[in-house]
Amino acid sequence: MAEIRNRSRSKDIQSVPQSDDEEVTDIPGNPQLQDTKALPQGSDKTTEVLDTALKDLTPRWRNWIIRGIFTWLMIFGFFFLVYLGPLALVLTIFAIQIKCFHEIITIGYTVYKSYDLPWFRTLSWYFLFTSNYFFYGESLIEYFGVLLHRMEFLRYLVSYHRFISFSLYIAGFVGFVFSLVKKHYVKQFTLFGWTHVTLLIIVTQSHLIIHNVFEGLIWLLVPVSMIICNDIMAYMFGFFFGKTPLIQLSPKKTWEGFIGGAISTVFFGFLISYILVQFDYFVCPVTYDEASDNLSMDCIRHPVFILTEFGLPLVIQKFFSIFGLSWTTVKIYPFILHSISLSVFASVIGPFGGFFASGFKRAFKIKDFGDLIPGHGGIMDRFDCQFLMATFVNVYYASFIRAPNPQKIIQSVLLLTSEEQLHVFSMLKEKLIQNGILNETLS
Repeated sequence: MAEIRNRSRSKDIQSVPQSDDEEVTDIPGNPQLQDTKALPQGSDKTTEVLDTALKDLTPRWRNWIIRGIFTWLMIFGFFFLVYLGPLALVLTIFAIQIKCFHEIITIGYTVYKSYDLPWFRTLSWYFLFTSNYFFYGESLIEYFGVLLHRMEFLRYLVSYHRFISFSLYIAGFVGFVFSLVKKHYVKQFTLFGWTHVTLLIIVTQSHLIIHNVFEGLIWLLVPVSMIICNDIMAYMFGFFFGKTPLIQLSPKKTWEGFIGGAISTVFFGFLISYILVQFDYFVCPVTYDEASDNLSMDCIRHPVFILTEFGLPLVIQKFFSIFGLSWTTVKIYPFILHSISLSVFASVIGPFGGFFASGFKRAFKIKDFGDLIPGHGGIMDRFDCQFLMATFVNVYYASFIRAPNPQKIIQSVLLLTSEEQLHVFSMLKEKLIQNGILNETLS
């Protein structure tokens, strides 16, 4: 009987549908995969209807058409959100974060479901709430502190934000300790770690995306577009020309697709950067204008968004001279040069976010994280590279671009009491006089 059960269980595991870009190997005897069939397998009724309508085509072309249709729907949906403005984008990012968290936590819950662990899902969602309260609260205070302080009921939440956040987390920590059951210590601590790693990957990085939005829509639109371009072009080049396998985690990924996607992304980065940098709407940070009592996207442009003349290296000057051109300088927006770094990361390192996700799915024998998007899988299947890219953009901006923002400094000063503001004014006046910037008689 034991042999029959083992054979039956092995058959169930092997029958799990494999991903269209992965080759999942069997891992018999893994006690944690007792309910593999309950995991998301990336198919839904919409896909079934489209499969029926395209039944005369080969599976390869059928998948290509379905994937293409919903790729364009997502692209047009993204354009519409950009049209609606930064608030719509922030709310969308928040919704995406929740769905990604749900997809990963569901996998953990399903894998360990047979142990009937108490409070796992409740505590996971509680920790998601506390993490968002901390991170989003920090962002709102940094960018809109003056507005929040004007609302009496929010003033104490702003002043004691970190203490409240810590208290909320500790309450969850204590709740987890109370939920421990003697027979399931290892499983419960494994899931506790599972939840926190998910929070680190999803919440922390989505928080950085919000920061990118507030610094200017271009810091969201260009990186996101680069990842989309790289994903599409790598798929296209791989579909039509791919022959050489790239990485074992994703056997259908090819060097031809990887290189074709990278070259396409660099050229696309130049184009999209040049277009967006023309409009203040995309390059100005999102701030609160106290005079108009509204969000503002007007600014004095950062130097990277101002047309600048650069001297060409001597080697390039000699190259142009071969064709009778005497170019020694060129005018260009510095952001376009920075876009080269972004596009290289998007096309060379960005795909490793997808490879990481592929390894995760292979570990649990699932095709996709979910089945929300026909031809693509779940939300996490589409945003695995985006989260990694957003983190790089945030680090890159902080390291090479960010300059003191007078608007933020003024907001910080306005949060002080009247006496403290006068003290800041006196110190600033004294320093300006010492540096010869302000005439003492005029002051």
